[in-house]
Amino acid sequence: MRPRLAAALLLTILLVAGGSAAETKTRNVILVTVDGLRWQEVFRGADPLLLNHTNGGVANEDRLKAAFWRDTEEARREALLPFFWGTLAKQGQLYGNTNRGSTALLTNGRKFTYPGFNEIFTGFADDRINSNAQRDNPNVTVFEWLHQKPAFAGRTAAFANWDTHFYIFNARRSGIPTWTGYTNSLAFAPGSRLALIEQLHRDITPIWPDMDFDVFYLHALLEYLPEAKPRLVWLGLSEPDEWAHEGRYDNYLWAAHKMDQYLQRLWTTLQSLPEYRDRTTLIVTPDHGRGSGPTEWRNHGAAVEGAENIWIAILGPDTPPLGERAQTDTVYQNQIAATLAALLGEDYHAAVPKSGPPIAGALSE
Repeated sequence: MRPRLAAALLLTILLVAGGSAAETKTRNVILVTVDGLRWQEVFRGADPLLLNHTNGGVANEDRLKAAFWRDTEEARREALLPFFWGTLAKQGQLYGNTNRGSTALLTNGRKFTYPGFNEIFTGFADDRINSNAQRDNPNVTVFEWLHQKPAFAGRTAAFANWDTHFYIFNARRSGIPTWTGYTNSLAFAPGSRLALIEQLHRDITPIWPDMDFDVFYLHALLEYLPEAKPRLVWLGLSEPDEWAHEGRYDNYLWAAHKMDQYLQRLWTTLQSLPEYRDRTTLIVTPDHGRGSGPTEWRNHGAAVEGAENIWIAILGPDTPPLGERAQTDTVYQNQIAATLAALLGEDYHAAVPKSGPPIAGALSE
């Protein structure tokens, strides 16, 4: 084959495949989404305006204050999220503290769940997605894009707490094993611990009609990791948003605190497994923010000021340990998909130019 023809053919192959980013140490990525957890609690801890029954629906103010109230914002956030501030903020990066000049924003104007998750997973906002209806996502997510590559085929999975997540992920078309506890494409072997978790999920008294407690999804993932050794996983946690909508600030804080404990357990498990130790990046983010004040903290949506503010946390071998970022360029939700792919050595932004580019500071030069 002539050299010019060979070079042109190689370029065509690379373009079709989406190209490749720089070589990275990261071989696996775990994306954890935390539905509706505000940046205010992440960076300030418990909100003094809401630690009462009047504004926060708190059932036992003394118990809640003993657990999470401290005299300074730094101490409050550490009490609420000890893994974030004891490990992630020291070894990774946190974006989104607007008080320190680090802003993270949505690009979709809807500020609710399905549009937010579409933006996270595809890298762009889509005006066609204007409700939380159970309709298959017409867009190909970065997970599906990677799943089509031999290196990730059969090595991708999702454990997501909300029945509509099955449709957001378009699990039928993508072929990615997905467990929401309601609509599933992930087979659990009879008699396995995964099957037991699924049975417990079915047997517990339901509080909400379309989701359950986040702990089921954590434990399902912890069982699945050493068994299937996936390279790309989504863990979707949803309790904070539900408790906020119900106006229960006490349960909202406890759900955030439990999320932090789940992350610590997940990170400890990853570091205990040879396939994941020092080869895995953890990305944590919400799908939207919320309002502020005595009532708007419960809500989000296009009309809610401040619900466009989110936060992004990244911990892994390719992310410089710069901790809580300050005085940085604004980062956007639409950059998460390309950042995830770049950490795995893949150039999603080149393949999908309308997606946001990778977050530059989150990857080593």
